Amino acid sequence: MEIKSQAKFIRMSSRKVEIVIEMLRGKSIVDAENILHFSKRIAAKPVLKVLRAATADAEHNFKLSKDSIFIKAATVGQGPALKRWRPRAFGRAAPIKKHTCHITLILAERSKTK
Repeated sequence: MEIKSQAKFIRMSSRKVEIVIEMLRGKSIVDAENILHFSKRIAAKPVLKVLRAATADAEHNFKLSKDSIFIKAATVGQGPALKRWRPRAFGRAAPIKKHTCHITLILAERSKTK
């Protein structure tokens, strides 16, 4: 059983979020929450929000305990860039791209047989 949770149009570069996401793949929910809670990276906050939403879905909709699920897959994709203009010398303008990203977490239940 897989639980999928997404956050779209996060106002942050996908490269910055990918650094945080790499630390989480394959980890249990408790370990991942601890890593994100104590991380100094700003990208940890939206990732933690997605993780908590996915965990709440697993507990409420599928009656799974927090201890029995782990992060099966975590991906970050580029979103559309917000285009802005910066005034430059001699009446010109230079474009500014403000990047966005989409965060996707897929949780799965650990197999009971070991």
